[in-house]
Amino acid sequence: QVQLVESGGGLVQPGGSLRLSCAASGSIFSVSTMGWYRQAPGKPRELVATISTGGNTNYADSVKGRFTVSRDNAKNTVYLQMNSLKPDDTAVYYCKLFRFRDYWGQGTQVTVSS
Repeated sequence: QVQLVESGGGLVQPGGSLRLSCAASGSIFSVSTMGWYRQAPGKPRELVATISTGGNTNYADSVKGRFTVSRDNAKNTVYLQMNSLKPDDTAVYYCKLFRFRDYWGQGTQVTVSS
């Protein structure tokens, strides 16, 4: 059984930074692709970033150059460093583990507002 717990969300002013964390239980983290997604009110869930088992990363165009995804296999944790935040980044952020199927966390709210 895999459980994912996100943390690190909150309220931040435009231009600020936040670091999200997603801790995974179970033994398959190191062999799984991890991803961050977000869902704003009234909009579909969208991909933010992914990181493969080998550390290859992929980003949505809207966050390239501002967000960085990383992983620590020793801690079963994936991170999303978010810099230069904009009001459009406001959303619930979810992490996902993919290993034969998708596992999702419960989400953490990020609000960018002055």
